[in-house]
Amino acid sequence: MNKPENLAGDFWGGLAAMLVALPSAIAFGVTIYASLGGSFAAYGALAGILGTTALGLVASLAGGTKRLITAPCAPAAAVLSAFAIQQVALDTPDTTILLLLVVLALMTGALQMIFGLVGLGGLIKYMPYPVVSGYLSGVGLIIIGSQVPKFLGAPADATLWQALTLPAMWLSQSIVVGIVTITVMVLAPHWTKAVPGAILALLAGTATYFLLSLGDPAMLVLEKNQLVVGALGGEGGSFTGGMAARWQGVRGLGLNDLRGLLVPALTLAVLLSIDTLKTCVVLDALTRSRHNSNRELIGQGLGNVTAGLIGGMPGAGQMGATMVNMSSGAVSRMSGVIEGALALIAFLALGSLIAWVPVAALAAILIVVGIRMIDRHSFQFLKSRHTIFDFAVILAVVTVALTVGLIPASGTGVVLAIVLFIREQIRGQIVRRKVYGNQSFSKQIRLHDAMKILEQRGDQAVIFELQGSLFFGTANQLYTTLEPEIKTRKYILLDMARVQTIDITAAHMLEQIRDMMAEKGGFLVLARLPHNLPSGLDMQKYMDQLGLAPLKSAARIFDELDAAQEWVENRILKEAALEHAEEKLLDLHELGLFKGRKEETLAALELRLDKRSFKTGEKIFGRGEAGDELFLIRKGSVRIMLPLEGGQSHHVSSFGRGDFFGEMAFLDGAARSADAIAFTDVDLFVLSRKTFDAFADEHKKASLKLMEGLASALAGRLRYANAELRALHMY
Repeated sequence: MNKPENLAGDFWGGLAAMLVALPSAIAFGVTIYASLGGSFAAYGALAGILGTTALGLVASLAGGTKRLITAPCAPAAAVLSAFAIQQVALDTPDTTILLLLVVLALMTGALQMIFGLVGLGGLIKYMPYPVVSGYLSGVGLIIIGSQVPKFLGAPADATLWQALTLPAMWLSQSIVVGIVTITVMVLAPHWTKAVPGAILALLAGTATYFLLSLGDPAMLVLEKNQLVVGALGGEGGSFTGGMAARWQGVRGLGLNDLRGLLVPALTLAVLLSIDTLKTCVVLDALTRSRHNSNRELIGQGLGNVTAGLIGGMPGAGQMGATMVNMSSGAVSRMSGVIEGALALIAFLALGSLIAWVPVAALAAILIVVGIRMIDRHSFQFLKSRHTIFDFAVILAVVTVALTVGLIPASGTGVVLAIVLFIREQIRGQIVRRKVYGNQSFSKQIRLHDAMKILEQRGDQAVIFELQGSLFFGTANQLYTTLEPEIKTRKYILLDMARVQTIDITAAHMLEQIRDMMAEKGGFLVLARLPHNLPSGLDMQKYMDQLGLAPLKSAARIFDELDAAQEWVENRILKEAALEHAEEKLLDLHELGLFKGRKEETLAALELRLDKRSFKTGEKIFGRGEAGDELFLIRKGSVRIMLPLEGGQSHHVSSFGRGDFFGEMAFLDGAARSADAIAFTDVDLFVLSRKTFDAFADEHKKASLKLMEGLASALAGRLRYANAELRALHMY
């Protein structure tokens, strides 16, 4: 329930919104129905009023967005006017056109409800800006073109060109009323903000009409007076008669008629939904609130269905009326309900007066509205070569809207926007970085001899870090980049972590690369395939489903880039026959630190060493633990892992057979800085600092050589790390 002060704010907001929305709604309605002939203008005025009432009462309650005002709008007027003009050109009977307009409103509302029920509310508001800009500008120009003949007082069946080129058709009274109305509407905001400019302009135009009638008594005759709206609804101006006229001929409505309504209904449903949701987004920003897009679409659909049932005009959430509503103190959706109720009261109480509203005054108001709809800001796009194509989309939409129609214009705009998007994706660089296997190495810490082999033969592998979208537009760019390397390298490694999308064309191109590598005995290696792309696709499962890397194929997939690099390095080393004795336990003299030492000295040291074994996955030591031991690997491999929050860990480095780890605590006696995990079954020699110090007292030269060997190995690791950093910087 609203508090009294809030209810007062909603009332004044609803009243102000009604004063803004109702005149425009009448003008929009007259625009649509005047296409059938001047005698039908009154039907249009009634449709605008009934539409305002139904949308205010129903859409506000069902939609739920606070402060939103829903009323007949320019896009609805443009689409319905175009439809009515087309039906007139096809010689469709007037009664049938009236009925088709009602059914079109019903179908539009039903489609909006479907949009909301299936969850399109979160998507439909993402219509490309150039399309919306071009469409609204096109609608604005159409509105201006349709109202100029009325402004000049030309007959209802006169075209724009006839009205402009045949001054004999002009009526001075109509032109004077129109000029006064436009002047007041433009200048009113500078005089006062208490009363909307449209209201003041309509009052000024009406007053001017009656002043001119002092010199022409015929202007005070309502019957067949083309200068005023006329009796509402026809058939004697009765409310029920106006509604009944719209349902005449319902029995003659066939399936073909309904099929012909589907495209304009879908177009109108999309446009009205976009218009509404755009207004809701602005409201959210101004009021720090959050609307429910899908619920709002359902509410808008119910409102438009109700409007259609009672012969009213469909509409959408209106920016101008909503801003007036909010600035007048409204705080809830009740302001929209009050606006609808006041529109009905105004019709019932002032219906006879509305008949005397000058058509030229309504036309003048719509001309100003049309001019304001034209997106003049879009001309700024001409200043930059980066946005000139966006302006071309806007221009194309406007051109098609004016020469062909609004429905083809929206389709043209969407297609061109998609083409521009694809063009931008194609222009973007799909390869972020390229580095060779002798410039970047895995975290596997290797002996000096192994590193020499990798430095010499590592360029058999090339690593590409990819980014962006892999799809039909960029597949050729990627292939062109990879083609020279496919011919000369044995391993093509693709880091996919930054890839945002992939389609079947790009996946097929990867299959072709795999087959080309297989023909020369090489491999395509994929690493870090995203499990959750923005589209929700799991790329690794997608590749598995396509059969990109079946067993024994020339493709491999790894979760980590380091694992992929390590696999490639191991193959290069194996091919160099460096690891021919992988399974044999190394003796002390075979370890790199002790090569060339005297047998007696090594025998004395080995007696002091512990021999330990760990199964795969066992922790050798943990971060934060005290320890001063140096671990020498006789067999297997060990990974150094840095624990992170949330149970995660980071792979720091790997050590294999013949190497050592744990040297930091051995040298400085501090706590362990990371975890050491047996990656395979491991056999170790363990040398504590206490044992080493005792050994050093007896074998000073040997202990010094051991320390020099440690320093040399650590310096070598640092040099390789520096070289890799330089390679990363270069690429």
